[in-house]
Amino acid sequence: MRLGSKIWFIWFLLALAGFHLAFEIRGLELGIVVFFIALLELNGVDTPRKAFYTGLLLGLLIYSPQLGFFYVIFKLGAVPLWGILSAWLAVFQLISWKALRKFGDVYGSFAVPIFWCAIEYFRSELYYLRFSWLSPGMALSTADWARGWFVWGSYGVGFLLATAAVCMWLGWRAKQGSVVIATLAAGVAMLFLPAAIDRKVETEGRSVSIAGIQFEFAGLAEVLEGLERTRQAAPKAELVVLSEYTFEGPIPERVLRWCRKHQCHLIAGGKESVGQNNFFNTVYVIDPSGNVIFKQGKSVPIQFFRDGLPAPTQEIWNSPWGKIGIAVCYDLSYRRVIDRLVAMGAEALIIPTMDVAEWGKRQHQLHGRMGPMRAREYGLPVFRLCSSGISQIIDANGALLASAPFPGQASIIQGELFLKGSGRIPWDHWLAPACGLLSLIALLHFLVSSRFHVRGKP
Repeated sequence: MRLGSKIWFIWFLLALAGFHLAFEIRGLELGIVVFFIALLELNGVDTPRKAFYTGLLLGLLIYSPQLGFFYVIFKLGAVPLWGILSAWLAVFQLISWKALRKFGDVYGSFAVPIFWCAIEYFRSELYYLRFSWLSPGMALSTADWARGWFVWGSYGVGFLLATAAVCMWLGWRAKQGSVVIATLAAGVAMLFLPAAIDRKVETEGRSVSIAGIQFEFAGLAEVLEGLERTRQAAPKAELVVLSEYTFEGPIPERVLRWCRKHQCHLIAGGKESVGQNNFFNTVYVIDPSGNVIFKQGKSVPIQFFRDGLPAPTQEIWNSPWGKIGIAVCYDLSYRRVIDRLVAMGAEALIIPTMDVAEWGKRQHQLHGRMGPMRAREYGLPVFRLCSSGISQIIDANGALLASAPFPGQASIIQGELFLKGSGRIPWDHWLAPACGLLSLIALLHFLVSSRFHVRGKP
């Protein structure tokens, strides 16, 4: 296959539109399939260099608008970050181009979902600048019809969508009518079979009455006043949650006294000093006697921020209502962090979060997709308490039960969190590393064969 400049431009626009529409318009989440089909067509360019730069340009036009808040946070440092994210799409296009040339349309195209899953997993989990947002799974995270897909996990969703796109692409290009029908039917089945066989997770069970209040950089007096207001708004709350970094150190004595006075459990973020110049970004659990009975540090501090040291361990809080996994803010974006909590038997996830208001509405909206996606993957309820929104109570099927708005300083969220048993580990816990291994083998094959080709050997 070979693309002229006009046809290249049309497919480029379709890839761009498919991706953005999937994230911007509810009901058009399957624009991601159009995105994948267009990427396959764009491999019709005649050199690997053109394939690489096509992916790079497309990535820049995807990530810089979607992640425009990077500029608010990092200023000119946002430009190389957009570039690094775009480079992963460029690498994907390059190795896809190689596979199609080496193995042909049929075998080469079915390597494409493997490459996508491997690259998405690596860029999200396995290197210093790991960043898991704007994945196909994130695009489908709030689509009710897509709930059944998430047994495969967020990386598995990308694998399935890419596979469906490959089937449709091969069917569209096939010359024999029977092949066209078979491949198109396979593509449609890949899209709708997971939804058809979906079984809802039972959400009823032991419950805890939970509440939280959104505070950002509040003083102690303001926090105590907010706790009193939360108590008045939710007098039956057994567990109150405050955000990450509510306090600049351990939990103050006046807050411990508040817990004793109201006979209430409290979860709140603070800092645990390590030497004179460092700390662990820590979430503390205080019981109704005013004692700190559990604490969990942040597993993956945010790059380029003064966010403390990585927590040396992860533990489960054996609460009066069941086993609760606590992760700090952006830890929810990392599957390897949450997988460990679920493997230890977590029955619910509580996520104190600091999302600074000046980062803007778009950042909060994108981060707000992570909770429903994780709930669907693991079949667990999630409570996210954010400093300036969007706080959420999410059931084990990913349904939003309650939320607090952005901007929402001092907004209160309350409801019931149902613990019905431990969650499941999604299938891509094994699929993604397997795709990584297969992709590594393919890359080594490409490198060796290219070297022999340069030397003039068969």
